[in-house]
This record gives sequence, structure tokens and C-alpha cells, in this order.
Amino acid sequence: MKIPGLKGFDEAAFQKYVKNTGWLMFGKILSMFVGFIIARYLGASAFGELSFADAFTTIIAAVGALGLDSFIIREIINDPKRKEEILGTSLLLRLSINALLIPITAGIYLFFHRNSEQPGDPLIWIIVILAFASFFKSFNIIDSYFQSQVASKYVVKVQNICVILSAAIKVFLVYMNLPLIWFAVALTFDSVMLAVGLIIMYQARGENILRWTFSKTRAYSLLKQSFPLILSAVMVSIYMKIDQVMLKEVGSVEVGIYSAAAKISEAWYFIPIAIVTSVFPAIIHARKTDPERYLKRLRNLYDLLVFISLPVAIIVSFFGSDIIHFLYTDKYQGAGDMLSIHIWSGIFVFLGSASSQYLLAEGFTLISFQRTAMGAIVNILLNLWLIPLYGGVGASVATLIACMVSTFYLLLIPKTRAQGIMLLKSLFLFTAFQKIFKR
Repeated sequence: MKIPGLKGFDEAAFQKYVKNTGWLMFGKILSMFVGFIIARYLGASAFGELSFADAFTTIIAAVGALGLDSFIIREIINDPKRKEEILGTSLLLRLSINALLIPITAGIYLFFHRNSEQPGDPLIWIIVILAFASFFKSFNIIDSYFQSQVASKYVVKVQNICVILSAAIKVFLVYMNLPLIWFAVALTFDSVMLAVGLIIMYQARGENILRWTFSKTRAYSLLKQSFPLILSAVMVSIYMKIDQVMLKEVGSVEVGIYSAAAKISEAWYFIPIAIVTSVFPAIIHARKTDPERYLKRLRNLYDLLVFISLPVAIIVSFFGSDIIHFLYTDKYQGAGDMLSIHIWSGIFVFLGSASSQYLLAEGFTLISFQRTAMGAIVNILLNLWLIPLYGGVGASVATLIACMVSTFYLLLIPKTRAQGIMLLKSLFLFTAFQKIFKR
């Protein structure tokens, strides 16, 4: 059956994209299933503590990625003979920054909780443990290398092996009835396993990590180019995670209930990333050779993402409470209402993922930063207003509006307004209705 509005889409290529996404989907579904087991085992309060710590460290860890992924791919493609220099410089930059971020993360938490009535706050140890995860994620630059070689299937194999081992470890922790801190250790160990797996795969392909070198000139060049994306990544983390951090003022239970809903709502966010990553090389090629085809492929991509996300949002919004009860029994009362609202954010996350690649292709990195910054600011302001009044439901509304504002910020900028209008047409199924009325 053909999807309305996707006439002219390369169906053979799309089948390939679906197959590639399927391997990634296996790992994500397994992780999601284990996540539900953990949430059900820990209960709202302990799960809220873990979710808060994870969100808090994720926001700060966004700095440690240095926005280098896309630039590493481009640099290796443009200058393949210097890949050891590019990879070595990128790795040392990330390791250095992430090592500094560990004490900084702990210090920021202690500063904002210095007046806490709970002496010897155990949450600080969970935060420190999770902060170490970013240090080992520095080795994710090997993933960027494989992407530059159009060999992401090797990374997916490593990821799936790590996911299976991770799932087994976490289920064992539940079986042994171990306390919360062990789950923080398990989350950090996930990063250790992936780092080791990527290194082994890189070596197995005939490469040698010991040949990597560092260049000050290259470091300066990479940081200069990626700086806007560092800020953008931080802003993305803020507007995707700040709700869980700000909800902590209401209590760990409310954080846990909201996080249980958000975990379901966000469980499939890897789909647009996988699709966009797969199809965008073809779109970029069209930009160089056929501008009209380039715009058509962008429109088809936007239409596809709406056709995937809209039905899910409708179904989940009607059955949110039933889904929560099925997965968590009665441990997360109130999460159903939050899920029914939060799930609509997915439509704008999908469209935002695709349009972010458009901005990168056109060199509009400053606009990319501006729109994520706008989303983050809107989310913070709305959370300050809505969380004291409505708790997790207010945070869900704030996230939805922030995602909407961020995605359609393109309408406010003259040189991206045409893309913003294209996004609007896809959102309101303009292509599908146009086809119906032509009949």
C-alpha cells in the first residue's frame, strides 16, 4: 500500500532504510522493555531519583560531545588521509572536557542543594556515577568514522551486543533486589561496554587506534566550526530534559510519574533520527545536482515523518491511561494524562530532526542554535509557571509547546520561511488532501 503524498519517493531505497532501521529498532525495543521492568521495580520515588540524576547529568554532558559528530564525518570524507589526526584530536578534546565535567557536575548539584535538609545526600553519588558515563561516550567518535565510510552496520552490531548484555545485567539487578545506586552503575557500565565494543570493531577492520595523533591546528579548527552546535546541543538537552530537573522541586514521586510517561512517549524518537540519517545523503546529492528534486525530497521526508507520528499520537492520546496501567499497574497513577499530552511532542520532534539536517546542509548553524535556544527558553518559562500549578501535567504541556515553537521557529526567519511553510503543509497533511481533491 502506498502512503499518500509520497509519490516519487525511492521505494527500493526506502526498503533498504527500513531494513537498516530494523536492526536499530531491535536494540531500542529491548532497552525500552527493560526500562519498563526497572521503572516498575523501583517505584515512582526511586525511579524519580534516577530520572532526575540522569536528566541533570545529560544536560551538562551535552557540552562534552562538543558538537563534533557531523564535522568529524565531513572532515574524514574531505581529507581521508588525515583520519588518524581527525579522530585522535577529536578524542583527546572530548576526553579532556568530559573529565573536567565530572567534578563540575557534582559541584553544580551541591551548590543548588547546599541548603538541603537531608545530610549526606545519597543522590550526589548517583550523579557522580552517571557523570562518568559521558567520559566513556567520548569514544563514540568511532561511530562517526564508520558513518563516514558508509559502514554503520558494524556499529549497529556492537550496539545490539551491548544492549543484550546491558539488559541481562539490569534484569539480574532486579532479580537480586539491589538498591538504586546499582542501576546508576549499570547505566554507566553501558557506556564502558559500548566504548570497548567500538574500539574492538575499529581494530578488527584493520585500523589501529594507537596511530591516532593530536593536532592543535585541527583542534582549533574543529572547535571553531562546532561551537554553535555545542550551544545548540546544550539547548536541545535543556528543553528535552529540564522538565524532569525542575519537577524535583515538587518531589521525586512526581518526577518518577512524569518520567514513566515520558519514557513511553520518547521511546521511538530514534526512528526519525535513523530515517533522516539514512535518507539525507541522497537529499544532499539532489541539492548539488537538481534543486527542484532536492525540495521535493525534503517535502516527501517531512510527509513521511508526519504519517508515522500522527497516528501514534492519536492512538496513545486516547489510550494513555490504559497503556500506563498495563505497563506499570497502579504504581504510577496520573501518568496516563501526562502521556496523552506528551505524545504529541513526537510529531514536532520528528519534523525538527529532519529540518535540523536541512539547516546543517545549508550552513544555517546559527539559526539551528537560535531555534533550540528559543525552545529551551519557552520550556523553562512555561515550567516555572505550569509545574507549581499542575505538576507533571504542566510539564507535559510545556514540553509540547516548546517543541512546537522550536520546530516552527523557521517561519520567523526570512531565508528559512519557505521551509517553515513546507513543514506546516506536511503537518496539516496538505499533500494528502491535495491528492484527494485532484481525484
